[in-house]
Amino acid sequence: MRHSFLKDLFKIEQKPPKGLFTYEWAAVGYIAFTLLLAMFTYTKLAHPEAVVFGRLRIVAVMAALWLVYRLAPCRLTRFTRAAAQLSLLPWWYADIYELNRAFPKLDWLIASSEQSFFDCQPALTLSHTLTGSVPSELMYLGYASFFPVLVLVVLYYFGWRYNEFERAMLILMGAFFAYFVLFIFIPTAGPTYYYEAVGLKNIVAGHFPNLHDYFNYHYKSLPGPGYTDGLFYHIIESARRISGRPAASFPASQAGMGIIILLLALHARNIRLFLILLPFFLLLCAGSVYIQAHYLLGVIAGVGTGIIFFFTLLYISEPLTKKGKRSRR
Repeated sequence: MRHSFLKDLFKIEQKPPKGLFTYEWAAVGYIAFTLLLAMFTYTKLAHPEAVVFGRLRIVAVMAALWLVYRLAPCRLTRFTRAAAQLSLLPWWYADIYELNRAFPKLDWLIASSEQSFFDCQPALTLSHTLTGSVPSELMYLGYASFFPVLVLVVLYYFGWRYNEFERAMLILMGAFFAYFVLFIFIPTAGPTYYYEAVGLKNIVAGHFPNLHDYFNYHYKSLPGPGYTDGLFYHIIESARRISGRPAASFPASQAGMGIIILLLALHARNIRLFLILLPFFLLLCAGSVYIQAHYLLGVIAGVGTGIIFFFTLLYISEPLTKKGKRSRR
C-alpha cells in the first residue's frame, strides 16, 4: 500500500488541468475584491503599499506553483498548490488589520449585547470559573488544536478521498475568505483587547464605551487567564504576542471552520474521524471564550455561519468540481 501511494504521488497525470483549481480561483476573487476595497479606502490605510504588493507577491507565488505543476503534473505538485494556500492563511489573517482599520470597531456593541443576553460577560465568567491547571490546559489545548485538525482533514481527503480533495479545499478556502470579508465589515478587537482598553472595573460595572479608532493605534491585551505554567498556555500566549492583532473576532472563524471540518468528516461518512474530532471542536469553542479571544456571541455566530457556508459551498462546488473532472478525462 505504501509503495502504491508513493507511486501515485509521483505519477505524471495524462490530462492535467491547464488553469487554476477552484480553490485558487477563490483566492483570486478575494484578492480582486480586497484590492478594489483598498482603492476606495486608500487614504485610510496605514500601509496601502503593503496591501498591494503583498497581493502581487501572492499572485507571483501562485503563478510559480502553477508553472511547476504544468512542468511536472502529479499529485505531489498538485498538493503543493493546496498547501501553499493553507500556509498563506496566517498572512491573510494579519492582513485584515490593514483593511478593517478604515471602519470603527464594534466591541462596545457586542459586549453590551452579551450583557443583555447573558447578564454577564461569558469570557470573564468562564475564565474565573475554570481556574485549575487541568481545565485551563484543556481550554488552551482546544484552541491550539485548530490548525493541526485542519491539516489532518486536508491530508485525509488527499490520501483517502482524493477524488473529492479539490472540492474539500474549495469548501475550506471559500469559507476562510468569506470569514475574512465579514471581519473587514464587522471589525471587532475581541474581549482580551477591549477589556484591557476599557478596564475590567468598567466591564464589571456594565459600562461599554465606544472606542472608535482606538485599536488602530493600540495593541495591548489582557494576559491570558488560567494556569500560566501550562505548555499549551505558553504556546497560545507566544503565538498571540507574535501575531496577535485587534482585528478579527466576530464571528469566531475558528468555531465556524471547526464545524465545517466536522461536516466534512460526516460528508466523507467517516464516523470514526468525526468522533475523534468532536471533542477538539467542543474544546475549541469553549477555549475561544475562555482565553478571551472571542465573545460567546461570536462563537455562536461562527458556528451558525459555518453551517451556512458549508452547505452553500457544498452546493456550489458540485457542478464546478464535476466540470473539472470532465475536463481531465
